[in-house]
Amino acid sequence: MAIKWKNSKAGNKVRQWLKKIIKRNEIWLVPGTAGCILGFMMLSDIISYRYTPTRYNIQEGFLMNLCFAAGFAGFLKFILIYENRNWDIQSKNFFREWERKQRKWQLTLGVIAGAALIAAIVNFSFRLKDTWMYGNLSGAYIPLGTVGIQWVVCNLTLDSYMKAQLKRHMENLEMINQRSLEAALRSEQMKVDLISNVSHDLKTPLTSMVGYLELMKKEELSDVLSDYIEVLSRKAQKLKEMIDSLFDLAKTSSGNVELKMESMELNRLIEQVKADMEDRIAESGREFVVMLTKEPTDFTADSGYMYRICQNLLENALKYSQEHTRIFLKTSVTEEGTKVRFELTNTAGYPMEFTKEQIMERFARGDESRTTEGNGLGLAIVSTYTAALGGQFDISIDCDQFRATVEFLK
Repeated sequence: MAIKWKNSKAGNKVRQWLKKIIKRNEIWLVPGTAGCILGFMMLSDIISYRYTPTRYNIQEGFLMNLCFAAGFAGFLKFILIYENRNWDIQSKNFFREWERKQRKWQLTLGVIAGAALIAAIVNFSFRLKDTWMYGNLSGAYIPLGTVGIQWVVCNLTLDSYMKAQLKRHMENLEMINQRSLEAALRSEQMKVDLISNVSHDLKTPLTSMVGYLELMKKEELSDVLSDYIEVLSRKAQKLKEMIDSLFDLAKTSSGNVELKMESMELNRLIEQVKADMEDRIAESGREFVVMLTKEPTDFTADSGYMYRICQNLLENALKYSQEHTRIFLKTSVTEEGTKVRFELTNTAGYPMEFTKEQIMERFARGDESRTTEGNGLGLAIVSTYTAALGGQFDISIDCDQFRATVEFLK
């Protein structure tokens, strides 16, 4: 059976050689070499012959510029690829290096074009007298035009190559950013799941502990044991509240919540929360100044979540405000009449050396010495719940004045 040439040993070697050339980008040398050789041959004809009609020189000059364009573009592309074969598009300094290389090559092309232009001008000056006698100046001015045309072609080739490298770099950055974002989302989801699972697992034994403590209170115990039981009961209840807060925060952050939206009135809600906390307010020694707007403050939200938002803001003010100071509660309606707003302002009892982004993080506390009560979840819960209800939560810090604001559409 006859063996076809393309499947023969020689054919395979030729095919591998061609693939190797294409892979190494040496293929650009083919049009580069052929184009330059043909271009210089035509340029020599145009310059050498004085008697050639102008129209023939122009036609040959057109073909010559096509050959030169293919030749110079091929050579330049090969040189750029070969010189930058080890260029790392993932480098942090890529853009700075990209600008440096582009300026370098633009300068190089400018110098080469300048030298070629000088040569064309010298040729023009030497041949001007002779060509004028024969009535044919094309052999003198065509090389001048050729220099300009090829300078433009080389700059376009350089610009195309550099843009392609920049595009590769940007695509690589986009891919890295996408991976980083996905990793961050996975990490955040893992944290939420961990908090949710741990909180759920802790609630069962803690509930049993609280139940047994309540049973022990009913027994006849000595005064000392009764005091111990009372302390344990308070601490257990505090721990239960924190675990419940963690569980609710994780659940809300994951978006796995069912909201029961209903019409409600902000002024009435503030009064209700303040009334429920009246005993704690009296014990705190702080004075609450309530300034409720006379305008209607009805809006739509989940009453349970809204109660928790207002309660947390008041508790935060009680925990971290300076003793014997005033805490201001204020409601208002925006000028456009589209939103209701609740502001709480207090004077901090410690240096507020943090940003609003830091203090709204989970477990973050402004009182770094931790001399006050709190677990760092209050404002995180307010921020998460407000976002879940479609509202806006903001904090402003001015010296020792701390202001928290929540807004909801009417």
